[in-house]
Amino acid sequence: MAKEEEKKAPVQDKGKGKVDDAKQTNGDKSEKADGKDGKKGGDLDLAPEELSEEDQKLKDELDMLAERLTEDDKSLYKPALDAIKESIKTSTSSMTAVPKPLKFLRPHYEKLCETYEKWPAGEDKQSLADTLSVLGMTYSDEERLDTLKYRLLAPNKDIGSWGHEYMRHLALEIGEEYQKRMEDDKDTEDLSDLTRTLVPFFLSHNAEADAVDILSELEMIEDIKDYLDENTYSRVCLYMVSMVPLLAYPDNDRFVRTAHDVYRHYKQLTQAMCLAIRLNDMELIKSDFAAAEDKALKRQLAFILARQRICLELEGEDAEDTELQECLNNTKLPEHYKSLAKELNVLDPKVPEDIYKSHLESSRTAGLTNTDSARHNLASAFVNAFVNAGFGADKLMLVEGGVQQSWIWKVKEDGMTSTAASAGMLMQWDVEMGLDKIDAFTYVSEEQVKAGAALATGIINSGVRLDGDPAMALLGDLEGKSVSVKVASIMGLGLAYAGSNKEDLLELLLPYVTDTSLDMQISAMAALSLGFIFVGSAQSDVSEAIIQTFLDEDRANQLKDKWTRFMTLGLALLYFGQQEEVDVVLETLKVIEHPMSKPASVLAEICAWAGTGAVLKLQELLHICNEHIEDERDDDDKDKKDEEKKDRSGDQLVQAYAVLGLSLVGMGEEVGQEMVLRQFGHLMHYGEANIRKAVPLAMGLISPSNPQMKVYDTLSRYSHDNDIDVAVNAIFAMGMLGAGTNNARLAQLLRQLASYYHRDPNALFMVRIAQGLVHMGKGTLSLSPFHTDRSVLSRVGAAGLLTITLSLIDDPRQFVLGDHHYLLYVLVTAMHPRFLITLDEDLKPLQVNVRVGQAVDVVGQAGRPKTITGWQTQSTPVLLGYGERAELEDEEWICLTNVMEGVCILRKNPDWEAS
Repeated sequence: MAKEEEKKAPVQDKGKGKVDDAKQTNGDKSEKADGKDGKKGGDLDLAPEELSEEDQKLKDELDMLAERLTEDDKSLYKPALDAIKESIKTSTSSMTAVPKPLKFLRPHYEKLCETYEKWPAGEDKQSLADTLSVLGMTYSDEERLDTLKYRLLAPNKDIGSWGHEYMRHLALEIGEEYQKRMEDDKDTEDLSDLTRTLVPFFLSHNAEADAVDILSELEMIEDIKDYLDENTYSRVCLYMVSMVPLLAYPDNDRFVRTAHDVYRHYKQLTQAMCLAIRLNDMELIKSDFAAAEDKALKRQLAFILARQRICLELEGEDAEDTELQECLNNTKLPEHYKSLAKELNVLDPKVPEDIYKSHLESSRTAGLTNTDSARHNLASAFVNAFVNAGFGADKLMLVEGGVQQSWIWKVKEDGMTSTAASAGMLMQWDVEMGLDKIDAFTYVSEEQVKAGAALATGIINSGVRLDGDPAMALLGDLEGKSVSVKVASIMGLGLAYAGSNKEDLLELLLPYVTDTSLDMQISAMAALSLGFIFVGSAQSDVSEAIIQTFLDEDRANQLKDKWTRFMTLGLALLYFGQQEEVDVVLETLKVIEHPMSKPASVLAEICAWAGTGAVLKLQELLHICNEHIEDERDDDDKDKKDEEKKDRSGDQLVQAYAVLGLSLVGMGEEVGQEMVLRQFGHLMHYGEANIRKAVPLAMGLISPSNPQMKVYDTLSRYSHDNDIDVAVNAIFAMGMLGAGTNNARLAQLLRQLASYYHRDPNALFMVRIAQGLVHMGKGTLSLSPFHTDRSVLSRVGAAGLLTITLSLIDDPRQFVLGDHHYLLYVLVTAMHPRFLITLDEDLKPLQVNVRVGQAVDVVGQAGRPKTITGWQTQSTPVLLGYGERAELEDEEWICLTNVMEGVCILRKNPDWEAS
């Protein structure tokens, strides 16, 4: 900001005023700056022989003009001041040198200041103040802020004529003075008025950053709207939005709102909509959507909302527009996805063996891993589901012989639930076709298969909506169902309606949260599903019901259950991205005396600040990790022993959550991400066992579907850890890291791990899951919760990733490696094709050439720099990797959205035809 801008006035020794000057460009000897005369501010003892004839003449002339100002003849004042100003303004020197007139006038500075005090008020006095304000730049005593002092005494002068360096110096002093006055509670109106004259100058001289910085310093950022025009608004908004992760609350909110209003004013509705989504302000989102009069633009906005899973009820004419409804409901997603698969020639189904490549594993273990065990077959079901996700065809589940020939009969008991649910993953997004295929599984007598079919129904509907609400119709009736079917149906509803804020589900699921007679598993799953459905909405009914459950004495013993963590997560998800709004709940949780209240507080706080990069929150979380939990128990007193053990488990969870929190908060900002990854190394070295188990998961959570070599190399080391839980979590994190990328190096590392762990069924199972994730969607899907050029965080996606990491955190055998492996399906909320599909205004597929390359940060760069580097030209549909950006090859088409990602609508450029 302005404060931190380096002063380009002379480099001075504070108080002594030594000027360290660059050599003169005319080949003379360098001038010695010497401050021996003892005056404050110093004097320049310039020996005549050291100056060229031209410089000596200028010095003599300026000395004479300065003398005139101290004499009594008032008629000489104005011409003398004009001559001095002219001399300063027309002076030319190298960028590093102090202009000569300023240097020669510097010995007279104190005398001129005294002269100013003696002069009577009038135009001459103001003109002298104007000149002293410029000379004040060379003065070394920073406490005096003379440039600002004399500028305020000389109002209404053309300050822009003094040049850019003067304006920046003035901005710096304004910032310092403002801070002082705020501390002393003094009036700052004069500073605000002066700032308003600086901003237009900065904006007209391509210094948008300086304009934003000075307004930010004076807490006047909203005023920037009054100074922008067609040429400057885009650069200013780009800079403002890029600053947001570096600001504290509520400044970050003000910046986003101001940028949003600017975009709205200049009718850049797609950019405005993205900022409204970041603010999580439904009123703003609705008003942006309503502001779009153009039919095609409205459809483009609908695609953006669909990507974020925001449900809007269409009104008036829009309600009759079936195509707009389809865009908003994501109904055409499977169609677009398959068109990408056809273009890439990956439609043919793959079998798990294509992924395992057992022939590449060492021959010693190849025979062992192919055994037809139920556990191995269950792993194959997951791998098959991830790899063929969304393609609607495979060779294990949806086979010609129907259910009787399918893979579900090759697994046992709870494995049947996950295997049947995998059919939903295969038919993902394709609701009409998928429900027909799933229907066959509902007629099987085994309860586990029915539960799997219920979960599959939810998976298919995740991220897609149909008018008939089939998920609600099929899963809404929970009466008389077995526990397994109930749990699967409730989870299915959570996945199907994640982010929808659907009020009907409140009546259905809330009773399951509050009913103390129910099994904790059902109540916790109901709370988690409500968390998914109302993610980031701070829904008061749900939060009250969950907190009431914590207070309920009948539940006291049940709250020790392993499922309680999902109830606390359900509460935390309600405040996702709410920042300060979460404080009320945190205060309430402090009152509850239960081991789970503290973990719930940490979880709520990390969700509230997710993706913000808030440094203070990261520091708080690191402090939590730093606490050493003492294991002090008295062996004589058994009750005390049990009590302390219970309390310790709560504290250990708090630390594990804090580790995940570092990832969740830091994931939104690249510098923060780098720093957090470095901290994980320290936590791994010095942390307790509970922290070490969480670190690999946190490393996967901070960069899902972004396989950075430094991260997966570290995880590869952790995957051989002595603590098997750390190793298993590291293996899963490797899967998250490379999800949907087909990363060859990761695939090789996982094949080596399959050989290494061939005798450990749990570790081998996790290796298979990781292999399935790396090849997810045959390399076309992503788990990254960020979209729209990594600027918008999908709350639903991040919630899914957090849920699965939470289930593995202290003992992977409790859930995923135990009987509840179906929890892996929460990842569907984060799964999305990483494609670019182009459509014309009638929503018909359109093939155009685009350049795809690595995104370049152009914030604050002059001119119109290239936004991508190392690009290749391809024809749509195309696959976009993490950190890649696409742009149209020529100007034949105009893209209706500012970021070419996901589904984009193109319009023919009228000028192109004319040319």
